[in-house]
Amino acid sequence: MRLHVVADVHGNVDALARASDGADGLVVLGDLVDLVDYHDHGGGILGALLGPERVAHFAELRRSGAPGEAGAWVRTVMGTVDDPAAQIEHAVREQYTRLFAALGSPVWATPGNVDLPHLWPEFAGDGVTVLDGSSVQLGPGGPRLGLVGGLCLPAGMPSAASGVWRPYLRTEEDFAAALDALGPVDLLGTHGPPAVAELCFDVRARRREPGSAALLAHVRATAPRFALHGHVHQPLVRRVRVGRTECVNVGHFQRTGTPHVLHL
Repeated sequence: MRLHVVADVHGNVDALARASDGADGLVVLGDLVDLVDYHDHGGGILGALLGPERVAHFAELRRSGAPGEAGAWVRTVMGTVDDPAAQIEHAVREQYTRLFAALGSPVWATPGNVDLPHLWPEFAGDGVTVLDGSSVQLGPGGPRLGLVGGLCLPAGMPSAASGVWRPYLRTEEDFAAALDALGPVDLLGTHGPPAVAELCFDVRARRREPGSAALLAHVRATAPRFALHGHVHQPLVRRVRVGRTECVNVGHFQRTGTPHVLHL
C-alpha cells in the first residue's frame, strides 16, 4: 500500500487536487483553512479582512511578542471590523467548498487548530472519512490508522482566540482520552507534534510550538510504527525516533505542494 500524507494545506487547492496521484489513499492531518499567510501578509482570510500591514504586525507579535500579546491585539483590532465572525465563517465556507471538492478518494482526514470541525460534515463527500479520536483499518489485512485532531495546548499557555475565531484547541487530558480511544494502531496521525524539542521548534518563526506530552507518552506506551504530524512549518528536524516509533513531520504542504509518501 502506498499512502500520501499532507498537513498544513492552508488553502493550496491546486496542489491538494494532485495530492492523491499515484497513491492508494490520502491522509490529511489538518489545517485546510488559510487563515493567516505568514509568507504573503495580504493573503489568507485575515489578509483580506485586516490588510497586509496589520497581518505583518500580528506575525511579528507571534514571533517576538509576550505570551498572549498577539491574541490580545487581535481581539482589539477585530473591534474595528464589521461583524468579523460572520465574515470569517463565510470565507471559511468558501475555502472548504473548493478544498473538499479537490480531494480524491479514499481520504482519511482530521482537523487542525485553524479548522472549524463543526463545518466538516457539511463539506466532506462520500470518499472522505473524518476521524477524530477514532481509527480504521485500511483494507483487508492492511494497517490500522488512528487520527486525533486539534492542537494540544499545555496548561497555562494562552491561545490566540480573538472572540470571533476559536481555534480547535484541546487540553492534555482531553487529548489523552482521544488517544486512548484509538486502541492499538500502526499509523498514528495528529495535527501537532509530540513534546520533543527538536520537532516543536520552528526555525523561521524562532519559537517553540506547542507539543503534546500526552502524545509522547502514548507513543512510548503503544509503539505505533509511525507517528505523523504537521503544524510546525519549518521544524528544526523532521524525523525523530522514539523507541520503535518513527515520528515524522510530513511537511508544510501549502509551500511544498508535495505529500509525504509511505510505503506499507
